[in-house]
Amino acid sequence: MTLRSLTARRLDRQVVFACLSLAAGCLTSFEPLSKVARGADDPLTLQIPAATAYIDPNPEGALVDDAGVRRWNGPEQRLLFFGEFATTGELHARLTLRLPEKAVSRLQLSLGTEQHSATATGAGLSQSVTIDLGKFKIAEPGYQKFVLGSLNAAGETNGHIESLELSGPAVEKAHFNPDPRRNAASVHLAYPVDKDAPVAWFYSEVTAIEDPVTTFYMACGFRRGYFGMQVNSTTERRIIFSVWDAGTGSNANDRREVAEENHVTLVGKGEGVHTSVFGGEGTGGHSHLKYNWKTGQPQRFLVTAEPVGTGQTIYSGFYFHPDNQEWMLISSMKAPKDGQHLKGLHGFSENFWGSTGHVQRKARYGNQWIRLADDTWQELTAATFSHDPTGKEHRRDRFMGVEEGQFFLSHGGFIPGFTRFGERFERPAVGTPPQIQPGDLRPR
Repeated sequence: MTLRSLTARRLDRQVVFACLSLAAGCLTSFEPLSKVARGADDPLTLQIPAATAYIDPNPEGALVDDAGVRRWNGPEQRLLFFGEFATTGELHARLTLRLPEKAVSRLQLSLGTEQHSATATGAGLSQSVTIDLGKFKIAEPGYQKFVLGSLNAAGETNGHIESLELSGPAVEKAHFNPDPRRNAASVHLAYPVDKDAPVAWFYSEVTAIEDPVTTFYMACGFRRGYFGMQVNSTTERRIIFSVWDAGTGSNANDRREVAEENHVTLVGKGEGVHTSVFGGEGTGGHSHLKYNWKTGQPQRFLVTAEPVGTGQTIYSGFYFHPDNQEWMLISSMKAPKDGQHLKGLHGFSENFWGSTGHVQRKARYGNQWIRLADDTWQELTAATFSHDPTGKEHRRDRFMGVEEGQFFLSHGGFIPGFTRFGERFERPAVGTPPQIQPGDLRPR
């Protein structure tokens, strides 16, 4: 089970369905989402919820929730607000917050080299106060970072921050994420494969270029599961292979809601691999190996599918261990009510916890191959881009492309880059299939 939030997991189910739709040649669209509130009397005013801010340098250095930013004390941490501006010109900044009665907080807002400070005096925690943080200049279109810092002493409260208000000519057509779910949009690539092809093996390589905490780079996605690598913390990384239960298992939150006959069962696992069951993102079987895979080094993944018995398939995830220079089994799981080969092949990149949603994630996906039931290899050189609902309107910093002969996915960072949902890309063919034989895939 990955360490994703429940909200992220539910969105990821939509992610998978979007990928499968794209792989089948059907473009999935999402409903328009709401925008940051503009002033009723003045359309050149934006009210940006503090619940969308990020904390720096410690992403967990204050409490950020639907009510705004709380438990923010002293000058050690700063609040970051990111917005995309289409118009240059002047803007006026104000901050709304709450403080205990007669408490004082001195705060400073910076935009590039410009900065202005103001002092707030509390009127009681039940009443908001607004302070004027001066005028700033947007010199050129693009993403801008507003930094709210504290001029208070260590340990002193900076106040319960509720919103940042921006007004003026530069606000026209400006865009900020209004959603307290601060995750970067999840991004995906789907590989067009003949729906009747008996795909027995699916091979892919992933190279992390940026590796912030709370990132999951998924190399081999298929209709019943996913296989990839995750950054859990500054000291822990994992290789993860999971398979969903049958029936309602793809939508249930608790495995107790799923009939036992629909449960995935463990067939085998590799040395040092932890196995369990999961819920919250559908239900199923989970396995992971704690291993500090390296950024900048290609990681090699292989999923196999073996139809067995009546309506069952054994799915196995194999990882080429860089230290041992051999393939190792992460786990094999028997999926009921299946009996098919691999379907809906895709990959994706996910930011599964919002506190680090302002940091860029980027990985290259290359050398994708499938091996059919007759042992012939086919190279996958085309992929189609998609994103989760967050990428529809809230977070536009998500894109795909081809570099160094591989696909890449990038999301987060509030940097320029935008790819149309459903856009198709081609990478150069490698031409030589992976040198893997069935004997290389013995459990270890």
